[in-house]
Amino acid sequence: MIMQKKAKVLSIVIPCYNEEASILPLVKRVLKSPIENKEIIIVDDCSTDGTRKLLEEEVKPLVSKLIFHERNQGKGGALRTGLQAAVGDVVIIQDADFEYDPLEYPRVVNPIFEGKTDVVYGSRFLNSKRDGHRINRMANWLLTVLSNHFTRQKLTDMETCYKAFRRELIQSIDIEENRFGFEPEITAKISKKGIRILEVPISYHPRTKKQGKKIGFKDGLRAIYVIWRYRK
Repeated sequence: MIMQKKAKVLSIVIPCYNEEASILPLVKRVLKSPIENKEIIIVDDCSTDGTRKLLEEEVKPLVSKLIFHERNQGKGGALRTGLQAAVGDVVIIQDADFEYDPLEYPRVVNPIFEGKTDVVYGSRFLNSKRDGHRINRMANWLLTVLSNHFTRQKLTDMETCYKAFRRELIQSIDIEENRFGFEPEITAKISKKGIRILEVPISYHPRTKKQGKKIGFKDGLRAIYVIWRYRK
């Protein structure tokens, strides 16, 4: 008897907070991504607009798991919940907006599926086109340089949303940061395991504060602290 090889599954973890305008079209876009076997996990971080009602009534039938926080914990807290709930072979993080394109999942996750590496970051800055607001690009550059100094990585985009991991690896890491400090924290803790992070180029379509972007100046200061706190 010939045993059929089990199909590999991609878990997509989507932290969500007050994304009433974008979450449903985003999920539909994720469903169209060219990965056949998908587990879609949404963690609503105690939204205060109409997001929760929309998730319960229209989004729930489209996704694998829908988890509600009863108090706001921040992006890191939502990711902590979602990552531990994943059962796929590979996990990728997807913000609940259209800054990143789900159609590019294969570019980010295939090196892990193929056994070439355990961690891949989708870099917005590997190609020549530098989209995004100048002040945000400069802040990202500074944080990436500081992170690289301590982790000995050679990243161009430590702050990218598109981070993909072998599931067992990411679930073995204790995530402590509750907000956007997750990005430098996870980079530092991956590096402490001696893992070289692979970067691949991705596209990027930035949104403004008015359009719902939530990261701010205080998060940048926190990131600097986190880089120092989790240094080697």
